[in-house]
Amino acid sequence: MTPDVERVVAEIPLEPPLAGDEADTLVGSLERQRRTFAWKCEGLDETGLSARVASSAVTLGGLLKHLALVEDHYLSVRLLGREPAPPWDAVDWDAEPDWEWSSAAGDPPEQLYTLWTESVLRSRANLREVLAESDAGRLAAFTTRDGRSPSVRRLLVDLIEEYARHVGHADLLRESIDGRVGEDPPEGFRPRTT
Repeated sequence: MTPDVERVVAEIPLEPPLAGDEADTLVGSLERQRRTFAWKCEGLDETGLSARVASSAVTLGGLLKHLALVEDHYLSVRLLGREPAPPWDAVDWDAEPDWEWSSAAGDPPEQLYTLWTESVLRSRANLREVLAESDAGRLAAFTTRDGRSPSVRRLLVDLIEEYARHVGHADLLRESIDGRVGEDPPEGFRPRTT
């Protein structure tokens, strides 16, 4: 690792601060969810990433791709008004509204891991850029039909909620694959996004 990468890695919180400010608490909460999700998904092959529980169609591969989309949508498209990144820019969402879920089954594991990792890295960079200039009350570029814009605070809360729901799904899936259980990753675990 280069010194710049080491510095960035050291700055990624493992959990929210006990008594931090609003932005640090929200970012720390999001990072804890990302880290737990990464731990639940790490090291699996195609069979593991496509495993299902009961009649549910949810897979860890689908979750990786879905959360990559959510990262890009919230912290790039909505926050900064940027155009969707590949592969999202080439999808006909009207024809295939659940494309990320259905297409994940055909994607190799490394592609799924890389897609999620790159989305998280973009999100972190975008968030650092915005929070260096403002606070969690800054309004996003996205505007609703009635002319309102969400704050960074709202986008982060939505992301934390989305991850928390899907970490619960990942808990069940990973336990069914190889018995891995636990609320927190082991001490020293760092996701691939670092």
